[in-house]
Amino acid sequence: MERRRSFPDVLAGGIFILIGGAFVVGSLSYELGTPLRMGPGAFPLLVGATVAALGLAIVVKGLIAGEVVEFGPVPWRAVGVIVVALVFFGYSFRGLGFVPTAAVTALLTTLASRQVRLPTALAVAAALTVASTLIFVVGLQLRIPLWGPWLSF
Repeated sequence: MERRRSFPDVLAGGIFILIGGAFVVGSLSYELGTPLRMGPGAFPLLVGATVAALGLAIVVKGLIAGEVVEFGPVPWRAVGVIVVALVFFGYSFRGLGFVPTAAVTALLTTLASRQVRLPTALAVAAALTVASTLIFVVGLQLRIPLWGPWLSF
């Protein structure tokens, strides 16, 4: 019995490991705190470790029980829109605040798919904005401005 390896799985898992590892290393420069009173480095550490562990599982799956998969055409529109959304979020968060930045970012990433229509994208963006506001501002009580100085009326 010949073992098949999946290069796309190994590559994707390796990327996950690198990204997760970078978050872990970056989080170590912040205070971790305790499990009951987490510091600013605890969340990135947990997320980074989880992403790296998932990446390791994907690499193992790709090496042991991989499927021979051909790469299809690269969806350049989706790649470009998602990169623009991430850059937008990074550069406008302080100026616009959490709510408008999250809404525009969610809308852009939803529209990255050619199959999603504008009404659906607007509904998904609204739901993600409400959910992320409830999670980060209400639930985790992060002190982030909901509306930024660029929108002062």
